[in-house]
Amino acid sequence: MSIHLNAEPGQIAETVLLPGDPLRAKHIAETFLTDPVLHNTVRGMHGYTGTYKGKKVSVQGTGMGIASSMIYVSELITQYGCKNLIRVGTAGSYQADVHVRDIVLAQAACTDSNINNIRFGAKNFAPIADFGLLMRAYQIARERGHATHVGNIMSSDTFYHDDFDQYKIWADFGVLAVEMEAAGLYTLAAKHGVKALTVLTISDHLVTREETTAEERQLTFNAMIEIALDAALGE
Repeated sequence: MSIHLNAEPGQIAETVLLPGDPLRAKHIAETFLTDPVLHNTVRGMHGYTGTYKGKKVSVQGTGMGIASSMIYVSELITQYGCKNLIRVGTAGSYQADVHVRDIVLAQAACTDSNINNIRFGAKNFAPIADFGLLMRAYQIARERGHATHVGNIMSSDTFYHDDFDQYKIWADFGVLAVEMEAAGLYTLAAKHGVKALTVLTISDHLVTREETTAEERQLTFNAMIEIALDAALGE
């Protein structure tokens, strides 16, 4: 067991899906996994392990933001030997042609967080996804007919900005969307030599101000989970 995860050794699979919301972790486990077992309840951050197409898979909630998610990712890698970590979640679009309900595969992640400055000082590290996972996820998404975009995203520490329009500087440089965790995940994956990817569903649009309903998010969310699972397991 680790400080924030009370799973026993061997209970967590090498492949882990990482939603921020513990209730999403529960939904993923109950919807997609066979015989899911609850292995973590510390701080209400549920984690489950089951099988998908006969292969062992875990799902672990991480909370919101880089600081929270990096705690869970660190413990999953160093204490439980996880090798393939895929964040699944929602994002806000920065680009007019990246529409709500589209899927975004984060090739890289900018950030306004100070967490990597603490590690690297005045130097800038470029957090990127594992190319093998990225390529498989893209191929699967396109084969299934999903509107899919691959590129740079923004991992922000701030959900409610005082200056709403500050996103435009990132949009001008081609950043596709904003979320809150990927840069931390990619940094830790690089540090420990493991594979990581972020698969996102666009839930709202900063340009058009369009939003999705809870029902619409759930339908697209399910498609995203299947892409993530099949990419991670090489299906």
